[in-house]
Amino acid sequence: MKDIFFKENMIEVLDYLEEGLHIIDASGKIVYYNSFAQKIDGVDVEKAVGRHLIEIYPSLNEETSTLLTVIRTGEPILRKEQTFVNYKGEKITTINSSIPIKSRGKILGAIEISKDITQVRELSEKIVDLQDQLYSTKTKKNPSRESASFTFYDIVGRNKEILRLKALSKKAAEADVPVLVSGATGTGKELFVHAIHNGSKRRHNPFITQNCAALPSNLLEGILFGTTKGGFTGAEDRPGLFELADGGSLFLDEINSMPLDLQSKLLRVLQDGNIRRVGGTKTKNVDVRVITATNVDPEIAVQNKQLRSDLYYRLNVISFNIPPLKDRLDDIEILTHYFIEKFNQKMGKSVKGVTGEVLQIFKKYPWEGNVRELEHLIEGIMSIYDSEMIEEDHIPPKIKKNLVKKNVENREMSLNKVVNETERALIKEALNQTESNITHAADLLQIPRQTLQYKISKYKL
Repeated sequence: MKDIFFKENMIEVLDYLEEGLHIIDASGKIVYYNSFAQKIDGVDVEKAVGRHLIEIYPSLNEETSTLLTVIRTGEPILRKEQTFVNYKGEKITTINSSIPIKSRGKILGAIEISKDITQVRELSEKIVDLQDQLYSTKTKKNPSRESASFTFYDIVGRNKEILRLKALSKKAAEADVPVLVSGATGTGKELFVHAIHNGSKRRHNPFITQNCAALPSNLLEGILFGTTKGGFTGAEDRPGLFELADGGSLFLDEINSMPLDLQSKLLRVLQDGNIRRVGGTKTKNVDVRVITATNVDPEIAVQNKQLRSDLYYRLNVISFNIPPLKDRLDDIEILTHYFIEKFNQKMGKSVKGVTGEVLQIFKKYPWEGNVRELEHLIEGIMSIYDSEMIEEDHIPPKIKKNLVKKNVENREMSLNKVVNETERALIKEALNQTESNITHAADLLQIPRQTLQYKISKYKL
């Protein structure tokens, strides 16, 4: 076992990591530097090892370097965003976790794992800049450039629950209060959110969407609240989405994925309507309606500490859950025809519908991807086949394979049910014949007495 952990083996393994790895000694000199760190920083390993950290990162100093900070304080720093200028003069943004290396209470050095998010930050900033340009050019004479593209007319279905939710969301649109929409992926949450904005008095004002998943806390904070030049290394004056959405609606999707520390800051904005840019000191009042969505039950998200309870109660002024497609089988046919007509127009085709066999397959299929999966399936079939009707032969093998598996499982469940019901009836009859004498009943059934006692308990006889 020890042979596996030879220094040479471990160094080779570390070079395959897709995160930068730095190790410095107590004086701040680099003692190890893996290949991905070399890619991020643009410095050859041979040139980096043995040199002081500040030489390799001239834009950092003793206070702004997370590695040197943990050497000084002895305390770890986890998931800290850091922007610096590397050895080649390129501006790089990373998420760092820096941990001091100690032995017998003495700090020997520090290790840091860095994840490069430069491209993510650049793309996010470009999106915010484009949104800024879009909404700064809008005037009262030209209010038509809206981001919310769906209305209540686009919510298709005759299912009783869908009709109830449609009526509820129309009332929610008029109320101008926070709305929390939940439902599995593909059920149509965004459709309802767009419709609520377009049905509200804010319909001619900005509608901005931000997915909260997979973004580090510091980066997401800057996107939402904006940044101030000089507030931190590499920061520029840039408005956040709250400023851009002023007077309109801000849709925060997968709110349960937002880091908890940022959820507390969001709560303060919802309570007092004021925002402050990251690194800034001035506050600004904004008039924004916040609409949120989760792909899990929000109460379970609260229990699992994914969603702060105080934020949940603030967002949950009006809430509703969109049912999965498997619970609205009466909508399968109408949705199928809706998507066929949609893609007929898009592709210039004239498909009339689906055969009865295909419709039955659709009604038996579990639709784990919900309405979105049905839409993509029909789009795929119509892209490949030229036919007036969608037939069973056009259905992908994975759909049929899933149905076969489901049928087998259902038959197994039915067999178990029949066996259990038969066994219960025989035991009940044996007890009746022996006047509930367990020993005699066990002899009659030709099973051990202990087995009979277990089954009597199992069937509650």
